[in-house]
Amino acid sequence: MASARPPRRARHRRKLAPTNQLPTHLATYAEATLWLQEHYNLEQHLGGSAAEPPSLQRMHALMGMLGNPQREIPAIHVTGTNGKGSTSRMLVGLIAATGLDVGSYTSPHIDTVNDRIMIANQAIDDVSFTQALSEIAEVEPWVIEATGERPSYFEVMCAAAYNWFAASAVDVNVIEVGMGGKWDATNVIDAEVAVITNIGPDHMEIIGPTLTDVAEEKSGIISAQSHVINGETSEQLAEIIAGKQHRDIWHRHQHFDVLENRLAVGGRLVDFVTPFGRHEEVFLPVNGAYQAQNAATAVAAAEAFFGRQLDTAVISEAFHQLELPARFEIVQREPMIIIDGAHNPAAASVVAETLFEDFATNEPPVLVIGANKPRDPLEFFNALRGPQFSRVIATAADWPRAIPADELGQTLKNSGAQVEVSPTVPEAIDQAIQLAGDGGTILVAGSLYVASEARSQLLGTSR
Repeated sequence: MASARPPRRARHRRKLAPTNQLPTHLATYAEATLWLQEHYNLEQHLGGSAAEPPSLQRMHALMGMLGNPQREIPAIHVTGTNGKGSTSRMLVGLIAATGLDVGSYTSPHIDTVNDRIMIANQAIDDVSFTQALSEIAEVEPWVIEATGERPSYFEVMCAAAYNWFAASAVDVNVIEVGMGGKWDATNVIDAEVAVITNIGPDHMEIIGPTLTDVAEEKSGIISAQSHVINGETSEQLAEIIAGKQHRDIWHRHQHFDVLENRLAVGGRLVDFVTPFGRHEEVFLPVNGAYQAQNAATAVAAAEAFFGRQLDTAVISEAFHQLELPARFEIVQREPMIIIDGAHNPAAASVVAETLFEDFATNEPPVLVIGANKPRDPLEFFNALRGPQFSRVIATAADWPRAIPADELGQTLKNSGAQVEVSPTVPEAIDQAIQLAGDGGTILVAGSLYVASEARSQLLGTSR
């Protein structure tokens, strides 16, 4: 159930607006979303020539105008190249299972923009979303006056989330980094627990160019009061993470780990260990052996937050309710259609492992694939074991950075796969269903935006 709006707590006294900039009031959901879309959205421009020096100036100004609500609630901050979205949802479920109210901020959204601001893994409703953005719109003129710049799309959403959670009086915030860490807009908190799932070569043009640079950037979420949960196993990169001032640190394989990871009907049966002890035969209702590592990270982070061992029954209850949209999500059975938002080679590799080993069939599956600039689609395709698919349908999401379907198709034809081109995701899905037949398997992957459009068509989720 979507969260209800509590009475707003006053935090600061607003001064008069600049004479040429009156505060904005957003009366409807449509007005709120249109106003939000007026802001610069880096997600639409990644890989472009325009770049600006990293800064949290606007974000600090914005939070100051709101009375710094992000400081009112204990937070767990999650970053990493892959797995941070799944880990964040698992963490919310684990903490909520103890009886606490948990707010979470994640990005990008899969279905609707409301999904970025959740309580107990449920998106706030349209009325709440409108009110949350309206409060940011009211203070934006003073932020512009103070900094000379308008906040970005991501900064607006992040500020709205922090402000909403404080007004809703949630007990804990689980905050997912958008990109990197040190300069990410979410990094205006001193988190009780800082989680780094892993370090990989993604967004290297922004937070690279080396993995050492990526590790430095992601470890920027660590503060002196943070208990660090480090999932990166490279000794060199782990040393960078451990070198940041912190309260405590647990490393994967050394302090927490997956002991057993067995395929089961409808998911995995997993044993975990943390410094507080073992948890045995915990059922994860999700697909992919790699999700056990995310679950172990989430359990470690929750126990670090509470400073004690969680009851295994509580963990099992939390994971029983777990849903991971667009993470090897089976949305249809005849034919079997699997949607995954994997968009980099490391993620593609584990998706391929799950598909070809856990879901192996006599007939090779059909692939619907889209990709965004500036990524190398052939590198992703090879990691996905592209030539093992019976047919590949190249397509493009309705997204500014999408590689045109014909361009993607031409690139993939050089791989030796049987490639066809379908200009839009809905057309590509229809074509794949015809090719696969009732008994076949279809994988949709390559971009979160492709995944979103596929879910919208097949499940009616987006607006």
